Amino acid sequence: MIEISSDIKALLFDCDGTLADTMPIHLNAWDESFKLVNRICPIDFFDSMKGAPAEKIIKIYNEKFDDDLHPEKFAKSKDNLIIEKLKNAKPIKPVADLAFQYKNILPVAVVSGGLKRNVLLTLEALGMEDHFDAIITSDDGLAPKPNPDMFLEAAKRLNVSPENCLVFEDADLGIEAAVNANMKFIDVREFI
Repeated sequence: MIEISSDIKALLFDCDGTLADTMPIHLNAWDESFKLVNRICPIDFFDSMKGAPAEKIIKIYNEKFDDDLHPEKFAKSKDNLIIEKLKNAKPIKPVADLAFQYKNILPVAVVSGGLKRNVLLTLEALGMEDHFDAIITSDDGLAPKPNPDMFLEAAKRLNVSPENCLVFEDADLGIEAAVNANMKFIDVREFI
């Protein structure tokens, strides 16, 4: 069981791979998108980029693999493939249960590098569409993880000091963002 210390005044949850078991769904959409442009998807690379927005991932992919995919068009294509798939998202039970448990005890927020539309579809699939006090996504125009801006915005919206926030993350970029925001964190990969 995950214990929350008394100095914690808000809980911040990443969505994909933390609240919801959607990483296989996302990796499948990446793979299908690459097939559409006659390329092979480097799954290990995408797995290492968890938590970053699709456009940023494609920009880094182009640099790393000397390719010229159009970041905005490719990201849009990938995101269009994922819409139907997200309706079947399942919770990562220990983390989702904790979010339900603390709903009326502490303020809770989702902080995701994903598109708002995708995050809302995922939360709806989990039965959590009206559960959170704040939802921060890439649509908010803040610098992506590992930059701390998204987590700091969540703390601001919840009216809680960063040092009193506890972040739940499954990605190295997200954990780095939590550290950069001066927040405590739990790496949920230890529980799943």
